[in-house]
Amino acid sequence: MATSIDQAFIKQFEREVHESYQRMGSKLRNTVRTISNVQGSSTVFQKVGKGVASTKSTHGMVPVMNLSHSTVETTLQDYYAGDWVDRLDELKTNIDERQVIANAGAYALGRKTDELIINALATASTNVVADAGAGMSIAKILEAFEQLGEADVPDDGERYAIVGYKQWSELLATDEFTSADYVGPDELPFRGIQAKRFLGTLFIPHSGLPIDGTGVRSCFWFHKTAIGHASGSDVQTDITWHGDRAAHFVNNMMSQGASLIDGNGVVVIECDETP
Repeated sequence: MATSIDQAFIKQFEREVHESYQRMGSKLRNTVRTISNVQGSSTVFQKVGKGVASTKSTHGMVPVMNLSHSTVETTLQDYYAGDWVDRLDELKTNIDERQVIANAGAYALGRKTDELIINALATASTNVVADAGAGMSIAKILEAFEQLGEADVPDDGERYAIVGYKQWSELLATDEFTSADYVGPDELPFRGIQAKRFLGTLFIPHSGLPIDGTGVRSCFWFHKTAIGHASGSDVQTDITWHGDRAAHFVNNMMSQGASLIDGNGVVVIECDETP
C-alpha cells in the first residue's frame, strides 16, 4: 500500500510540474525556432541565404539560385531546480505545498528558458536603435520597423517584440499604440494585457531583459526564424523519498540551449529607464 501511494504522489507531482511549465513557465519559447528531442550535447540550425529570380530563354535552362547555406551550432546545457517536501509539513499547512513547489520549479526552469533566448538575442548587433538617452517611443518603434523592412525581414505574422514593463507602460501612454483610430477595436489595450499586436508584430512585456549600469534597457524586435532554441529534454521531475529526512526531494531538470541564427532578423531598441 505504501509503495502505491508513493507512486501516485510522484505521478501527480510530475503532471503538475509539466502543466505549470507549459502554462506559465516560458513566454518566449513559442516565438522562436525550436528543435525538440535533441540527441547529443548540441544541434545544428540551418541558415539559408537569399535567392534571386531571373529569366530564361525559350527552351533554355532554368537558372539556379545558388543559395548560400551555413549552419549555426547550439550547445545544450543542463539545468536543475530542486527542493524538499516534508511529509508532515504537508499535513500542517493550509496551502498545497506540493503544488507550490511544483509551480516554483516549473517557473524557475521557464525563466531559464527565456533567459537562454534573451541571451541569444543580446548577441545581435547588426540593427540597433541607439537613442539610449530616451525611453520607448513611437519614433523608436517606427525606426526599428524601417530597419526590419530594409533587411527584408518577412512581415508574415511571425515578428515579435519583447519590451520591459517600463517600455510597455510608455507604449500604453501613446495614442498610436492604444487608440482604436490607429489599431482598430480588436487590438485595443487591456483586452489582452500580456501581449498586443501592433504593426503586424506581437508585442510582449518581459521582466528579464538586460539593463546596463547606466539604466539603459535593451528591448528586441525579431523574426521567429532569427533565433534557434534546442531542447534535449523538456522539464522532467525526479522525486526521491529520503527516510532520514522524512521528506521527498523534488528535482526538476531540463537540457536546453539557444543561439542567434540571423542577426539581420533582430533589431535592438535601447531605452533609458533612469528617472
